[in-house]
Amino acid sequence: MPEGHTIHRLAARHAELFAGDKVHASSPQRRFAEGAALLSGTVLEATEAYGKHLLHHHAGEMTLHVHLGLYGKVTDGAGEPPEPVGQVRLRLTSDRHWLDLRGPTACEVLTPPEVDALRARLGPDPLRADADPERAYARISRSATPLAALLLDQSVVAGTGLIFVTEALFRAGLPPTLPGRRLGRAAWDRLWADLVTLMRLAERQGRIDTVRDEHLPEAMGRAPRVDRHGGEVYVYRRPGAPCHVCATAVSRGDMAGRNLYWCPTCQRG
Repeated sequence: MPEGHTIHRLAARHAELFAGDKVHASSPQRRFAEGAALLSGTVLEATEAYGKHLLHHHAGEMTLHVHLGLYGKVTDGAGEPPEPVGQVRLRLTSDRHWLDLRGPTACEVLTPPEVDALRARLGPDPLRADADPERAYARISRSATPLAALLLDQSVVAGTGLIFVTEALFRAGLPPTLPGRRLGRAAWDRLWADLVTLMRLAERQGRIDTVRDEHLPEAMGRAPRVDRHGGEVYVYRRPGAPCHVCATAVSRGDMAGRNLYWCPTCQRG
């Protein structure tokens, strides 16, 4: 599932392509025909990302809400759109550009109160200027739930996925199983600041890099990472490989059906 930086990049891209333009909306696969009919002919006024949720704000107080989920994909281009290929849930076109959405978990038109309710159920997003990390810490500091599970809970922190969570915990020297209530305020402030830094870097670059300069391949004389996710990481999807810092084998475990990765030496807590 795309992490938050990808959705922020999409929001910026879609604003660049369509903001201020009247758009035509259609649903080639027909599953979003009614929603497309509501949006078609309106002006796309602004776009917004909140965590893993993409919002297109249209004239007439209508908002397109998209959650890509595991299988959602967006493609776009200039000029005349091609013939639809596959299950295109939504096609947006203007005089200059086109956009196709396939396979999202959510694709719906929301009213302003429904948008407010969506925002209200999400935790602070490290990539948003209006984020309030105190709201997340209030939840974390009174919970016995493992810290990794709390950070993956979108109602606690929005936009963080498995890569950002495992890597930020490594960089902080915190075990993923640490109960949230054992995380001190100073440690939370450092962890939040690092999440902001890592996610902003990923938003700029379009990939997730979490390794400090002294541990990069050229600095250590090691081979670069080869993985479909790209980027240099410390522990994510590196079980059994030596830690870049201490050479201990990276561990893998399960939490609520998801793989976790950590260094048992660097993350003793």
